[in-house]
Amino acid sequence: MFVKYASLRWPPIDIGTEGTILMKTTRRTLLAGSAAAATGALFAAPAAQAHTRPGNGPKPTVVLVHGAFADASGWNGVASRLIRDGYPVIAPANPLRGVSADSAYLASVLATLDGPLVVVAHSYGGMVTTNATTGNANVKALVYVAAFVPDHSETLLGLQTAYPGSKLDEAALDFRPYGEGHVDGYIKKAAFRDVFAADVPRATTDLMWASQRPADATTLGEPSGVPAWTTIPSWYLVARKDNVIPAAAQRFMAQRARAHTAEVSASHVAMIAQPAATAEFIKRAAR
Repeated sequence: MFVKYASLRWPPIDIGTEGTILMKTTRRTLLAGSAAAATGALFAAPAAQAHTRPGNGPKPTVVLVHGAFADASGWNGVASRLIRDGYPVIAPANPLRGVSADSAYLASVLATLDGPLVVVAHSYGGMVTTNATTGNANVKALVYVAAFVPDHSETLLGLQTAYPGSKLDEAALDFRPYGEGHVDGYIKKAAFRDVFAADVPRATTDLMWASQRPADATTLGEPSGVPAWTTIPSWYLVARKDNVIPAAAQRFMAQRARAHTAEVSASHVAMIAQPAATAEFIKRAAR
């Protein structure tokens, strides 16, 4: 099985699901530069993981940002491969309290990290990353994995429903009130595997459902701010079998951001279903 890979403006390259890259003729050379528990523990401290490349300086720190209904442990398979290959890795907890609040939190985490950064986002984490990295000169590349890539003033709900095919609708969610006037959304157990991770073993998705972290329902309609992808090179891994963000929506967002783009035959959680291909894609962005 192969995934389709595209550079800027989509000329094709193929990469195998285990990360072997088979180059085809492209119109432009690719740009070279551009789990943790729910508490967001580090996959080992970046300083302790620091490695250098002869003549090229230190490898960038890879920051892995999870989305809603998940925690940082979803990046474990990817993180272990990156660490093995000498990349410093950190996977902070995404608070899931709202676009502006979550973006401010991630921005504060990034501000504590020295040296070049590659920030990788999944799902709603793309909304957060797009806002949190704006103006951060250390961020050399943005990598979106089946993620939202909003433009200024766009909302998560607007992007999710712009193309048909998403199974994450109101009928698939349970809502639980908390605090004063706040409501959290969870994916129902009966719908979780089909909607979120249909190509992941049921024993695994049962655990994912049980430990899912909810998102504040107001997040759906909160507008995004100035997007970082207008000034930072971006990469996008499309999940063709995604039942949360339709593949057509992913392709639209990737093309609009002029992202280096690949496609993998995976569900919404491509980084869990195909961690080797995802890690290889991230490494290409980090070079």
